[in-house]
Amino acid sequence: QVQLVESGGGLVQAGGSLRLSCAASRRTFSMYSMGWFRQAPGKEREFVAAINWSGSTTTYADSAKGRFTISRDNAKNTMYLQMNSLKPEDTAVYYCASDRASFGMVVGRWTSRDKDWGQGTQVTVSS
Repeated sequence: QVQLVESGGGLVQAGGSLRLSCAASRRTFSMYSMGWFRQAPGKEREFVAAINWSGSTTTYADSAKGRFTISRDNAKNTMYLQMNSLKPEDTAVYYCASDRASFGMVVGRWTSRDKDWGQGTQVTVSS
């Protein structure tokens, strides 16, 4: 089972930026599609963004489009989420997720099923 470690969360004012990172222990990192989900207090976990195994395809939730950018560096076994123009409603615990099956597709609202998860990193946006 892969180990996923998120970092980069914190407290930021509305309009600010944060860059989340997810480091994976898997040597075959480049074979697995990955993404980000978030969970706000009292709400269900929701999809944010995903990127396919090669980095050629991405998909975003409507709430993230135009403000967030997902990327990956397969040489460093790391995925990123650049978050700009942050809003108070972006406040949540952000989780890194990896497909359990290799070479998975990334389409639409990437499913939360059959994933390995990180421990989460808190993002708090103050108004």
